Amino acid sequence: MDRTAAGIAKATEMGVPMNIAVVDAGGHLLHFSRMEDAWLGSIDITIRKARTAAFFRTPTAAIGELSQPGGDLYNIEVTNGGLVTFGGGLPIVSGDRVIGAVGASGGQVAEDTAVAEACLA
Repeated sequence: MDRTAAGIAKATEMGVPMNIAVVDAGGHLLHFSRMEDAWLGSIDITIRKARTAAFFRTPTAAIGELSQPGGDLYNIEVTNGGLVTFGGGLPIVSGDRVIGAVGASGGQVAEDTAVAEACLA
């Protein structure tokens, strides 16, 4: 299963080189794609976005809202070996179960999210 193909097509359409990761429900890396010229610094971010979405079974942007100072999850990003709490990570749902997650990074947060969404389409 290569969920990244649709994401790569979306990133190409947008003209934004991306890194895309797919993890299983336990956060273990299943697949990684790096487009030519995608930021090297976003490789780790990409994987952490996917892991975060899998661990918490929710989009990373939603966790970001709760992790602001004074929020219920403030400082959560320093747990679990480092989490990412901004958009671009989405859970993969089958029926009512989260079976994994996808993370995308290399552009603005809205671009990362659009690419992650394309991977789920």
